[in-house]
Amino acid sequence: MLDKLGVLDGLDEFCEKTLAAHGCPSASVAVAQGDELVFARAYGLADVAADVAATPETVYGLASVTKSFTAIAVCLAADRGLIDLDAPLPGEYPWATVPTPRQLLQHRGGFPAYYDFYYGEEPSPIDPAFYRRQVREPGGDFEYSNHGYQALGRLLEQATGQPLRTYLREQIAEPLGLSSFELADLPPAAAPVAQRYTPDGRSYPGCRTSVPAAGAGWATAGDIALFARRSARLLRPSTAAAVLDALPITDRLGYGLGRIVQREDGSLISSHGGGMGGVATMMIDLPDRELSLAVLTNSTNKAARDAVVRHLMDALAPEFDPAHLAPVTEQDPELTLPPGSWTGHIDTPDGEVPLHLDALADRRIRVRLADLPPATVPAIASNLWDVRLIADLQLPTTDARVNSPSFGLELRTDGAELTGRAIALKNGDREGLLGPYLIHACRLRPAG
Repeated sequence: MLDKLGVLDGLDEFCEKTLAAHGCPSASVAVAQGDELVFARAYGLADVAADVAATPETVYGLASVTKSFTAIAVCLAADRGLIDLDAPLPGEYPWATVPTPRQLLQHRGGFPAYYDFYYGEEPSPIDPAFYRRQVREPGGDFEYSNHGYQALGRLLEQATGQPLRTYLREQIAEPLGLSSFELADLPPAAAPVAQRYTPDGRSYPGCRTSVPAAGAGWATAGDIALFARRSARLLRPSTAAAVLDALPITDRLGYGLGRIVQREDGSLISSHGGGMGGVATMMIDLPDRELSLAVLTNSTNKAARDAVVRHLMDALAPEFDPAHLAPVTEQDPELTLPPGSWTGHIDTPDGEVPLHLDALADRRIRVRLADLPPATVPAIASNLWDVRLIADLQLPTTDARVNSPSFGLELRTDGAELTGRAIALKNGDREGLLGPYLIHACRLRPAG
């Protein structure tokens, strides 16, 4: 089928030009057909300083493609009677309503976005428990959350009596013949590894996180393509079907159990992407065509990954919705917040931090955070929030000062009040390295 579609014609030249155009050090591309790997090739440099070329045997960080492995592991444990997908998580939790594994797999456990990348040998000073708070009722709206997948990782360890790393290797990777897969903060010592790079070509040091079940996987592109093709055979047919039983997240895409799913005119496409510092990855399965593919790159900038994926999918499945590459992008309607002033506070681990907003007539907002000088920035709306903004302000808390020097707000009008989130983040890695993304509840009332 690949030869008939001409998929590989000119791919080498396309990939080399794409890497050069976007400043991406390397890309590894693999395609599986039926049950076998039929194409695996790598382009560019796995290690720029050492002038080491990428090869099909080069292992890349997977970022959130790891979630698909965790999801299959949860489903396998459910098939073995170790986990009930539709019963609340066992144990004691501080949440008003305890979510089920199925809800967590679908990113509907009520938790917000979160990550806490940190570097070096010392433990992170950030306690993720403060940020593991439900912001909505489980089973409600979709919100992509690493918290939910880390909770699933802990559940697997409790249910199986094994470390998650061991269970994924022995029960998923080894039965599927995936010799390169590993779950670890740092890459496998014996493997040839793609060094990770910022968009401007700086090398990332070893990165750690408190949510490894959500994003700490490593593998070759070939093994990711084979996982996409072979993983369903580990499960009962009804469970494999449930993986692709997706609730809507856009008008064309849904999210199932660790897979983004598109069903259209008899066509089925499932995928999962990943991104973090120095990583941009994509796994796609076309079960009706018995084809799958993986594109792994070693730059934070997703542009090269996206271009290669689109090039391949234009030939393999022209109906492919590009939103697979960024499925949680929000629409931006016009900002309608009227001019006025609001005052309130942010709930942080260090206590309440004062916050004051002045909505100006030109769709700009003046933000005063604690006793810092105010910042005036443009604001937008989205289909989820009435106000969204990012300001060059440092939330004055111990956690935010670790490596989250920017300040974001996502607010809804609630009668006369504004309620929502204050976010401490590192807004990209054109300078420095990606750091924690920390969400805090906030509430503001009309001033005066």
